[in-house]
Amino acid sequence: MNTIFQLEIIVGEDAYDLALGLLTLEVSFGWEEESLPTGESRFRVHCENADFIEGLRKIIEGRIPGAKCTVHTLEAQDWLAAWRQFFTPVPCGKRFVVLPPWLADSEEFPGRTKVLIEPKSAFGTGHHATTALCLMVLSDLIDAGRVSPGETFLDLGTGSGVLGIACCKSGLKGEGLDIDTLAVENALENRVLNHVEDFEVRQGSIDAVPGKTYDLVLANILARPLIELAPLIVRACKPGACLILSGLLEIQADSVEEAYTSQCLPKPRRVLDGEWCALVWE
Repeated sequence: MNTIFQLEIIVGEDAYDLALGLLTLEVSFGWEEESLPTGESRFRVHCENADFIEGLRKIIEGRIPGAKCTVHTLEAQDWLAAWRQFFTPVPCGKRFVVLPPWLADSEEFPGRTKVLIEPKSAFGTGHHATTALCLMVLSDLIDAGRVSPGETFLDLGTGSGVLGIACCKSGLKGEGLDIDTLAVENALENRVLNHVEDFEVRQGSIDAVPGKTYDLVLANILARPLIELAPLIVRACKPGACLILSGLLEIQADSVEEAYTSQCLPKPRRVLDGEWCALVWE
């Protein structure tokens, strides 16, 4: 049975903002956060990748000398039991709801397209604001007729495959790419779980599809790679395509936007959820 690694980080009140900033930059799949009676804050990051956890521990301890970092191991069955206790459905936009497999037959969300995601520690379940933002924007684009059945999509940084699966259940066909082997395995598992076809998932980044173009491109990654990959991402868009970029904080939006307008794209629409932002060309 797989092992889940948990990094517990405890920081003082004066280091809270720095810890939160580091986690935002380094951890794209979310974390637990708790205020302690001492005034300190405790963060917990779970991941199946031991190297990632160790690397994150070194970053935190290097930048915050007073941080108390502890690595624990959990059996996967304990992790899944916790998910079953705390996992809640995530309605996104007017069209979608993200559910775990044990709620597949729920009648609580009539009229919504169900996207079933087997919870894994390192990949999106829709609870993170950036994933929910993308699903909300996708829902709006479909309602507006800007995204239609039969069109093609690219889901860059597919993670659990939640966005690609939502596209396929809306009648599109396309590809999901992720540089993480575990993410690809999880996306393939969820593809089967949702009985979707026309969704090819494989390991790699945007350079894995040279010369290919799509009607819709979704990239829910981080600000830095969004900027670095701007020329290739724009090149993957058909003329008149829709482009959704997420995984960035509102304070990072200007620099990401500039990278794309410098590629001759017009100014995008911004969609916000708290401190998180999506840039949308439609």
